[in-house]
Amino acid sequence: MALLQHKALVDYEKQLEAFQSFLEKFETSKTSTDAAAEAIDDLHLNGDHTSDEYDFMDDVSEGHSGNSRRQPKRKYMDMLQEVANRERQNVLVELDDLQEFEETLPAELNLRLVESVTTNTKHYVDLFADAVDKVMPKPSKEISFKDDVLDIIMAQRAKRNETVASAREAEADAALPVSTFPPELTRRYTVNFKPVTPRGSDAPKKTLAVRQVRGEHLGHLITVRGITTRVTDVKPSIQIQAYTCDRCGCEIFQPVTSRQFTPLQICPSEECKENDSKGQLFPSTRASKFLPFQEVKIQEMADQVPVGHIPRTLTVHCTGSLTRTMSPGDVVDIDGIFLPTPYTGFRAIRAGLLTDTYLEAQNVTQHKKAYQDLTMDPRIIRRIESFKATGHMYEYLARSIAPEIYGHLDVKKALLLLLIGGVTKEMGDGMRIRGDINVCLMGDPGVAKSQLLKYITKVAPRGVYTTGRGSSGVGLTAAVMRDPVTDEMVLEGGALVLADNGICCIDEFDKMDDGDRTAIHEVMEQQTISISKAGITTTLNARTSILAAANPLYGRYNPRISPVDNINLPAALLSRFDVLFLILDTPSREADEELAHHVCYVHMHNEHPEPEGEGVVFSPHEVRQYIAQARTFRPNVPKSVSDYMVGAYVRMRQQQKRDEGSKKHFTHTSPRTLLGVLRLSQALARLRFSNEVVNEDVDEALRLIEVSKASLYHDQRSGGDQTVSSRIYDLIRGMRESGAASVGSGARGELNLARVRELVLAKGFTADQLQRTIEEYELLDVWQVANNGTRLVWIEAGDSDDEDMDDGE
Repeated sequence: MALLQHKALVDYEKQLEAFQSFLEKFETSKTSTDAAAEAIDDLHLNGDHTSDEYDFMDDVSEGHSGNSRRQPKRKYMDMLQEVANRERQNVLVELDDLQEFEETLPAELNLRLVESVTTNTKHYVDLFADAVDKVMPKPSKEISFKDDVLDIIMAQRAKRNETVASAREAEADAALPVSTFPPELTRRYTVNFKPVTPRGSDAPKKTLAVRQVRGEHLGHLITVRGITTRVTDVKPSIQIQAYTCDRCGCEIFQPVTSRQFTPLQICPSEECKENDSKGQLFPSTRASKFLPFQEVKIQEMADQVPVGHIPRTLTVHCTGSLTRTMSPGDVVDIDGIFLPTPYTGFRAIRAGLLTDTYLEAQNVTQHKKAYQDLTMDPRIIRRIESFKATGHMYEYLARSIAPEIYGHLDVKKALLLLLIGGVTKEMGDGMRIRGDINVCLMGDPGVAKSQLLKYITKVAPRGVYTTGRGSSGVGLTAAVMRDPVTDEMVLEGGALVLADNGICCIDEFDKMDDGDRTAIHEVMEQQTISISKAGITTTLNARTSILAAANPLYGRYNPRISPVDNINLPAALLSRFDVLFLILDTPSREADEELAHHVCYVHMHNEHPEPEGEGVVFSPHEVRQYIAQARTFRPNVPKSVSDYMVGAYVRMRQQQKRDEGSKKHFTHTSPRTLLGVLRLSQALARLRFSNEVVNEDVDEALRLIEVSKASLYHDQRSGGDQTVSSRIYDLIRGMRESGAASVGSGARGELNLARVRELVLAKGFTADQLQRTIEEYELLDVWQVANNGTRLVWIEAGDSDDEDMDDGE
């Protein structure tokens, strides 16, 4: 049954004229920039004005950098001039600008430009490209030998089109052949659309989860949020196939609009048809047009997956300048056109009537940009400069690291320096000295080690979080897999490869198998991964900082055994950590009260408490901006500071020798410790926005290392060579001598056990430690517990009568 096509109500000619007028006349204004900035600011707050997941997102885009005075007046004509001068390869049309332009048009036109582009985007990409072709300015730069071959060919084709068109106008009666090139072939740009930014609380939700994309969105411009799981190699995708006829010499062009096409065999030119020569066509690769093509798989975020479901995936096709903008592990918002596509090849036979769907990318927004890609916001820079003048930025930034977590200021300072990092040095002979800082947090359960790791993963532009028990050596480094498409052996990068130029957080570090843990040794020092398996021999980059969290050997730190036995990590691995903290959960009345108040405040108000005094807490976005600015400095070490650092290192080695001789403490001072001090000092100099390390930086780096070491043997240092039992014994003996807990006159050596327990616990010892001490010295016949456990009676040497009398009591 054949039906007449319904005439469309849309006047495409008027819309084309409106698009041309928009490109020629639209001018940026300060009000539009401020409105976009306000809309971005609205994303940072929920209804209760608390920070949400958007706080970790770098929303300052290139189009709205906050510097409206430097933006061009004629935004799109200047953009087209860059395209004509071969300095730009895409035309990004922001629908916010088109909406603003449409509001200035007469109401009776009713063109509905933004609505039409949003609901039928694929067609309007071609329509907008026609408008761009008509208003494209002349290039202001001539073609030279430095330009690409494709640019030279396109310039020659454009000149040929002009020559043929002028000849046809001059000789209207002459029968000139129509030999102009198709417009798709002479375009060296792609048209992309950026959706309208939602404004106000009543605006529709901008981003969709993968499972929220439905049939009603087919052909529409939508925004999907997800995490990138797989990125293919960039390969050329043919757009226009060119042929050359061996008989008439004509150039034939075949547009390719689908994933499969049938190449032409017979020349369709008029000359071959008249002569009935049936010339054979030969493909001309150089004259054809290709576009870079990349296929990306995105997966739902963990918080978007309902209970009991598995994450869904969506295929994204990236072309042109959008290729190589995503890496596995990136959290992105992708603006694109949701389109169906039929299955091809053998899958088409099995699929039957079913079709596949994909998202044709138009714009990609990274939630966390790399430091070098961040656009500096002048408002944040001014705020940072105002606080930098106080001289307390080191403290302020350290307190801004996970402000919901109470205390651990020295640990947060070490994590801040880890985010900033030192300077990586490359020698002339290829030797490379790492500048990334490695930190290990070891301590009792419940001291917020995992929360600190999670926070660092969110703040860092490139952060990967993994656990020791859930990760194998292959999963951390690289696995050799068989590609399902090409059936070749390929390398699949692990967590350390994905964290290249970022931070890899490994929780439950002590739960890893020894064989898997050894895979990290090369990464932590050489920052490479050497692979030699399945016929593949290569070296992968893993320029990452390692932040590890581990529990002691027996779950909780046991002060009765040495720190070496508590830590239970090999010395080869320990020496690769620049800072190793031991976080103990020690009972203290004042600290416990403050911690409980802090936790209750966070749960009641859903935000961290305000800092005391004149302190300030920066948002994660502000911290990232400050770190991005700090990482632009490359501090060097002057001669005076170098001598000072050498003297400090020699003293540390001498102290280690004395400690090893007396076997008092556990230390791990090695030449790597000197490099660690150097890296920490450079990070502190970067923090001050300085290109020179000073003695104060070295002192602070030494203090952090000393604090980390002191925490490792905290119990031994506070009591010299004595164990906990010996110190409690000395304390009780002092009570006997002073009569602090004596019963009666104290002449018989009796102590009130309740009073003893009270005084011992007040000194920071636990009830279990006191009980073990009493039992230990009772077996040595030093004292006895009498009177139903209420008295502690000292046993004098040879005083058996007193002993019998005490037992009788």
